[in-house]
Amino acid sequence: MVVDERVGSRESTGPAPARERRPRGGFRRTGLAWMFVTPFVVMFAVFWAGPLLVELGMSFTDMRSTDVRDPLGVNLVGIDNYLRLFDDELMRKAAVNTLIFVVTALPLTIALGLGAAVALNSGIARLPAAFFRLGYYLPYVTSIIGVAVAWRFLLEPDAGLVNQLLGAVGVDGPRWLADEDLALPVIIVMTAWRSFGFDMVVLLAALQGIPRELYEAAEVDGAGRWERFRSVTLPMLRPALLFCTVYSSIGFAQFMEEPLVMTRGGPAGATTSASLAIYNQFGSGNYGYAAAAASVLFTVIVALAVLQFRIGRSR
Repeated sequence: MVVDERVGSRESTGPAPARERRPRGGFRRTGLAWMFVTPFVVMFAVFWAGPLLVELGMSFTDMRSTDVRDPLGVNLVGIDNYLRLFDDELMRKAAVNTLIFVVTALPLTIALGLGAAVALNSGIARLPAAFFRLGYYLPYVTSIIGVAVAWRFLLEPDAGLVNQLLGAVGVDGPRWLADEDLALPVIIVMTAWRSFGFDMVVLLAALQGIPRELYEAAEVDGAGRWERFRSVTLPMLRPALLFCTVYSSIGFAQFMEEPLVMTRGGPAGATTSASLAIYNQFGSGNYGYAAAAASVLFTVIVALAVLQFRIGRSR
């Protein structure tokens, strides 16, 4: 019996696989998506990525305010501007002030926000909670300049309300913003008072999302109030706490308006922050040097955020 080899080969190979086709309307949906994304991409490139690249390139030049008319005629200096940062006493002091500010203001702000959130979520919730939320959150949405000006007048050594109240009880009020040992702590306290309302709102929303069954189960197991807070509340708040930590640390590392308005960076540079020092260098026309300092600050902030995310996720 003779078998047709073509038939056998056709049967062995089977039917030809169907060609994959893109679903109808796929290109249309892709184009529609890019139509919505394009405005953000353009704004991101023009107002953020573009200036960042220009600033990075500027940091390797000796550009000054007199070179604005001919920006391509400046000289390349390599990493000289970065090396100058380590020899600049004012920049080193500004970096230390910024580190102290972040290390102290960050936990203080989160602690105040967490305490207010827990209070609103438990005992004070019986009262008009919206009133307290608004009162705590209102300083955060108020202009930093306005808050700083108000605190500067409150802390005036002679006519300020704080020293007048201290004088009424026989205490001589200090020169809050003119004392090298008090000026930075005062700004830290003011910033924590102004900023904790944001953390309170975030943490309060997270608290209200914790299932009540977890507390009931812990209470059945004999856990007290502190034990329930430590073993149930804090673990469930970890994502919200991580967000508040990263968000607040990024803002605190760039604080500038408070010392600019209240102390002008004084006394003797005691409240000069890294951002304020960079601002002053730009104002003096040292564009290349200021760009190098800004690049270092940007790198430190990114590294700090990445480190916080790694630690938060690992835990």
